[in-house]
Amino acid sequence: MTGFTTDCAFLENELLDVVRLFLRRPETLSHSFRFAEGIFYNFFAVDGKTYAFEDRGEVKNELELKRLERRFAKLALYGILSELYGEKMPWGALTGIRPTKLAYSELEAGRDFQPLFEKMRVSKENIALVREVLEAQKGIYEKQDGNTDFFVSIPFCPTKCAYCSFITAPIDKTRGFLPAYMDCLERETEAAKELVGNLRSVYIGGGTPLVLDLPELERVLRAVAKIRGNGCEYTVEAGRPDVFTVDKLALLKDYGVTRICVNPQSFSDETLEKIGRKHTAKDLYRAFEMAQKFGFDINADLIAGLADEGQEAFSFSVREAIKTGADNITVHCLSLKAGAKLKEECAYIENPVVSDMVSSSRALLKEAGYEPYYMYRQKYQAGNNENVGWTKKGKACVYNIDIMEETADNLAVGANAVSKRVKNAENRIERFASQKDLKTYIESVEKIIEGKKRFFS
Repeated sequence: MTGFTTDCAFLENELLDVVRLFLRRPETLSHSFRFAEGIFYNFFAVDGKTYAFEDRGEVKNELELKRLERRFAKLALYGILSELYGEKMPWGALTGIRPTKLAYSELEAGRDFQPLFEKMRVSKENIALVREVLEAQKGIYEKQDGNTDFFVSIPFCPTKCAYCSFITAPIDKTRGFLPAYMDCLERETEAAKELVGNLRSVYIGGGTPLVLDLPELERVLRAVAKIRGNGCEYTVEAGRPDVFTVDKLALLKDYGVTRICVNPQSFSDETLEKIGRKHTAKDLYRAFEMAQKFGFDINADLIAGLADEGQEAFSFSVREAIKTGADNITVHCLSLKAGAKLKEECAYIENPVVSDMVSSSRALLKEAGYEPYYMYRQKYQAGNNENVGWTKKGKACVYNIDIMEETADNLAVGANAVSKRVKNAENRIERFASQKDLKTYIESVEKIIEGKKRFFS
C-alpha cells in the first residue's frame, strides 16, 4: 500500500491491522471520522472509491467512546476489503489477540457475546470455540485483585529455532554470563517474596530451562522454593528432549514441580531438521516416557505451518501427540516476527493449508477427549487463525488461563521478564519490563529490584 491517511491518529494502527488481514492490499486508503448525537460516522476512500457508514452506540464515558470508535471503523473497513477482494477471515474484523477477553466483557455487562461476534463477522465455528473455552475455564477463571502468578525467565536454549523470535541465545555462546545471571536471579527472587499476593501458580520458562546443568537448575529451584509455599500449580518448561535427563526430572520432582512442558512442534524428522532442532522424533517419545514415570502433568506444543509441511504431516503430529498421553496439547499457527530466521528468509509465509490443519486438529483432539481451554491470536499468523490449548478433563493449566485472560498479577523475574499488575476494578493493566539482553540485565538488577518494589507497592 503506497498511501494511507486518517484524521484519527489513534486508529491508524488499528486500521492497518485490518488491511494486513488480506493478501491483496489497496494502493491508497484514506479515512475520516466524526461523532455527533450518538452516531459514529466513518468515511473511507479506497483506491479512489468512497464509502460512508453510520453506526449508533450508547456512550457512557470517554473509554466507551474510544472502544466503539475502534469497533465501528474496523468493521467498516473489513466489510469494504472483504467485498472488494472476495475474502472472509475466520475472526472477521476482530484483530485483537484475546477474543475471549472481549467475550467476558460482554458477559460482565449482562449481554451474551454472540451478537457482537456475529456483528464483527466471526465465523460460527469460532463463536462456538470461544463458548467452549469459557465453559472449560469455569472453576479456574478468577477475576480478583491480589491474585498472583510467579514467572522465572531462563533465556538460554541449546540452539535457536528458525521460527523463534524470543530474546534467547544458544547456551554455548552465552555460558559465560551464567554465574552472574544465577546470582541476579537469586537476588531478584528473594526480593520478590514480599511482593507476592495470593499465589495461584509458578512457571519457570524461557528459553529452555532444562538446558541448565544440574547445579544451576537446583539454584533456580531452591530460590523459587522460598516463594511457593502453598502447594500451588508449579510448571517448568522442560522444552526439548535433547536436554532431558533422569537426574534433572528427579530434581524437579524433589522440589515439588507438578507440570512440565515438552515441546515437539512436529513429530516429523524432516521438519525438525529444517527448523534447526538437533533431535529426532524418537527422542521425543523417549522424553514423554521419561517424564510420565515421574507423574508430572505434561503440556505439549505443536505448530501448524512449519517449513513446507502439508496437512497430512501435521495431522500425523497431532495424532502422535495424542498417543503420548499429554495432558495438554497446544496447537499454534506459525507467526513470523522480526528476529526469526524464517522471517528473514521470506517476509511472510502464507500457507493456505494452515486453516485445514487447524480444522483437522480440532476434530482429532475432540475425538480423543480433549477440550479447548485457552486461546489467543498473534499478528502475522498464518491463515489469520489462532493458537488453542486443549486439555484433558480436570488437567487445565492455571498459569495459561491467568496469563491469557490477564486476570491476575504476573510477578516476573529475570532478563526480558515483563511483570503485569492487573487492576480489575479499573479495567487497566500496568507493565514493568526488565532489560532484554543478559549483560544489561546483570548490570541493572539492583535498579530492577527497586523499581519492581515501587511498581507492586
